[in-house]
Amino acid sequence: MTRPARAVPPWLAHALRAQRGPVPWSAVARGALGGGPLLLAAVLAGRPTLGVVAAIGAMFAGINDRPGSRRASVGRVGGPALAGAAGLVVGTYGGDHVPAVLLTLLLTGLGLVAGAVSALGPVGSSVGTQLLVGAAVGAGMPLPEPGWQRALAFLAGAAWLLLLRLALPTPGSLAGGFRFDGERNAVAGVYDAIAGLLDATGSETATARRAALTAALDHAQDALAGPRLRRYASSSAERRLHARYAAALPLAEAATALAWAGDPVPARAAEGPRRLATAVRDSTPTGPLPAPSRTVPALRALDDALLRAAEAFDRGDGGDLHGRSRSRTAALRTVLGARGREYGTRVALCFGVSAALAQALHHTRWYGQHDHWYWLPATAVFLVKPDLGPLASRVLSRAAGTVLGALLFAGLAAVLPRPEGLVALVTVSGALIPVATRHFAAQTAVVTVLVLALVMAGGEPQASAGRIGETLLACALVLVAGHLPMPGQRGGAAIRARLTEAAGAAQAYLDHVLGGSDDRAARWALRREAYRTLAEARAAIALASAELPPLARHADGTDETAATLELLVDTVTAGAVHLDDTGRLDPRHVRRLTELADRLGSRGDVAVRLTPDRDRVVR
Repeated sequence: MTRPARAVPPWLAHALRAQRGPVPWSAVARGALGGGPLLLAAVLAGRPTLGVVAAIGAMFAGINDRPGSRRASVGRVGGPALAGAAGLVVGTYGGDHVPAVLLTLLLTGLGLVAGAVSALGPVGSSVGTQLLVGAAVGAGMPLPEPGWQRALAFLAGAAWLLLLRLALPTPGSLAGGFRFDGERNAVAGVYDAIAGLLDATGSETATARRAALTAALDHAQDALAGPRLRRYASSSAERRLHARYAAALPLAEAATALAWAGDPVPARAAEGPRRLATAVRDSTPTGPLPAPSRTVPALRALDDALLRAAEAFDRGDGGDLHGRSRSRTAALRTVLGARGREYGTRVALCFGVSAALAQALHHTRWYGQHDHWYWLPATAVFLVKPDLGPLASRVLSRAAGTVLGALLFAGLAAVLPRPEGLVALVTVSGALIPVATRHFAAQTAVVTVLVLALVMAGGEPQASAGRIGETLLACALVLVAGHLPMPGQRGGAAIRARLTEAAGAAQAYLDHVLGGSDDRAARWALRREAYRTLAEARAAIALASAELPPLARHADGTDETAATLELLVDTVTAGAVHLDDTGRLDPRHVRRLTELADRLGSRGDVAVRLTPDRDRVVR
């Protein structure tokens, strides 16, 4: 009798999982041209330590150099780089002029601010990370240059890689407009996702396809929201992309309504969105679009949306971005809210304790002949950030990656010539970063090799063994701090805050539809926000569920709440399409909305109210 195979625990399964996809060769080329040439130029100029700092700036820029539009990369790379330069200045002058106790308090305060800012999203997280790593490097890496020179060198490294991102072409970018290749691919991905949802309608994969459509819309929304060179759309190509994105919104709405109904649709229904995707990606005419049948309201809405899309593609201008706006008040509310407080407190605790411990070990000669004590607090920064993955997965990956990277560097350092071999190692490591970002352990290994090579190029002896010990110490520290209950907060406060935001967005969308408003542009914007906040809540729940059991229990039941909210938003979308077609809601939509609202109320996590106006639009 065979025993059933035991399931891998979620925290271990997450650590073993890696992202997949084609190799981003353009990013690999930028990484090779980033830190290595900067270090070589500084060595030839007799200022190797400035080259070290510039290469660190290029390294962080390479980590943030993710797929997307060129203009969006300005904020994604530039904002964190400015924060890292500020951290370098604060850390350098604090390390030079402030006593150890006050320096620890200063770094702890920075950790509180940086952790709270990380709650704003991926760019906020990168800003917080580089602020703290810059402060740790400035205080714990003695260099001959003053703080302002280090900051300028750091910014120069990041600016160099950003310039490469803006100037060098990517595969396929020369067809249809070099500047907007990332935007084109993002908008084309929306039409492909619509076609995929139509293909899956009536099957078990429809829910996953609808989630993929949400992700594609989020990506396109971010890509088109990058900074503009002028106040208004700067070219006909940009206006055309905005119009094509706007034309996809009613198509996405109709496809979602069809998926909600659950009845298979003719295969030709997906052909139109696919041809639109090809037209966007290749900047070619759409050609004739096959019209779907018009037997039900959602199919009639799909046909009408295809006609409007064809007009928008031919016209080539107009359209509204329906971008996601976050007011300063909303951002401040997030930073000071439950998520910001929880992130900030944990980051401040880990960063402050690790900095104090590193300084104490430094004074007891733990580091031997090394004067650099930045590694321990910098490692703690990456380990404690909740948005970088489950805690157990981060710790396992960081430990394994550091050991592998340190041992690999020790072997290479014994045979490579200096400084030529170290420059070559930095160049190769920079090229590997875009591929290594698919798994935290691989990224850690590559970054470890790169940083150890930079430190040695700056005049320090080989330090692999010490870095392994400090990494393991940081892992133990963050494991303890990550499981400590936060004073005045129940466990899982960040997840509940995400669900509350998602419920609020769903309520606003529901109220708009049941209120009978004819403003479709506002409806599509509210629909986008509802699905986007739900996707963010789902991601937070998935990460929390992959934690060790003491933390994972806080996510119990939250996935069901998020799924109910998604069903409610799907139902609102289907009802809105039916309302457009008939002027009244179908009773089955109202029954389903009532059922889902009651289910949410019985769970007690969040609540959604059906407005009295619903009776006015019920048939």
